[in-house]
Amino acid sequence: MLRSFKEIIKEAKKLGPKRVAVACGDDEVSLEACGDARKEGLVIPILVGDRSKIVAKGGGDFEIIDAVGDKAILKAVEMTRIGEADIVMKGHTSTSKFLKGVLDKERGLRTGRTLSHIAVAESKFYHKLLLFTDGGMNIKPDIKTKTDIIVNAVQLAGKLGIERPKVAIVAAVETVNENLPETIDAAILAKAGERKQLGDCEIDGPLGMDLAVSPESVKIKGVKSKVAGDADIIIVPDISCGNISVKALLYLGGVRIAGFIAGALKPCVMLSRSDSKETKLNSMALGVIAACS
Repeated sequence: MLRSFKEIIKEAKKLGPKRVAVACGDDEVSLEACGDARKEGLVIPILVGDRSKIVAKGGGDFEIIDAVGDKAILKAVEMTRIGEADIVMKGHTSTSKFLKGVLDKERGLRTGRTLSHIAVAESKFYHKLLLFTDGGMNIKPDIKTKTDIIVNAVQLAGKLGIERPKVAIVAAVETVNENLPETIDAAILAKAGERKQLGDCEIDGPLGMDLAVSPESVKIKGVKSKVAGDADIIIVPDISCGNISVKALLYLGGVRIAGFIAGALKPCVMLSRSDSKETKLNSMALGVIAACS
C-alpha cells in the first residue's frame, strides 16, 4: 500500500519511463515538471504545442510535435489512443478544451464507461493517501453516475495497493434528510456497497467530513462504522464541493495533490493550469503506475 507521493514516485521509477504526451505543453511549469520527471526516470516527455514557444523557453531538447490550440490537444490524445504515447497530460489549456479532446468520438479516449476526475491527496495531518472524487468532470451526478465514480475510484485505489478501500460518501450531515438529496443518494449507495454491488470495498454514508477522517470525531459522536475515521476515498455530492475542497486543501492546508481522470482508454493526467511543477510531477508518477497496472 502506497502511503505518500514519495512512495508513488519510488514505485513509478521501477515501472518507468513511460511516454507522456503533454497537450499544449509550451508553458514554463510544464517544461520544468517534464524535465524533473525525465531526470527521475519516470517519463519520456513528448511536448505537443507551439514549437517556437517551447524552444524559446528552453525546451528544445525534448521531442516536440508542433501544433497549437485544439489541434495540439487532439494530437496528444490521438497519440495516446494509438499507442504512440502511454499517458496524456493536460498542459497550458483549459479543462473544458482538454476534456473535449479526451471525449472526442473519433480520436479521443472514450470506453463507454463514465469518466471521472480523482484528486489524490497527501496531508501531514492524515495517516495515508486520500482520494477525492469527483471535483473535475461530473457536475451534478445522479445515482448511476455516482456508482460509476465509486467504481473508478476503487479501481485506482487498487493500483495504489489499497486493498478493500474504505469509501466515505460525504454530506453536510450524517443522517438521511429529505431536504438534502445527497444524503438519500448516500444511503442508497451505502446499501448497494453492503450488498457487494460496487466492487471490493467498504462503503458508508452519509458521513460528515469530520466523521470520514477523524477518529476523535467518531468517538465523540459515537458512530459505529468500518469506514468512519479511516476513509481511503471521499465521494463528494457534486463538482463544486469536490473542486472547492481540494483547492482549499492545496492552497490553505499545504496538502500535496495529483490529478487523474479515471475510466478512459489510457491514463489521463488532468490538473489546473496554475498547479505547481511538484503537483504535475506527482501526477505524472501516478499516471505511470496507472499505465502499468
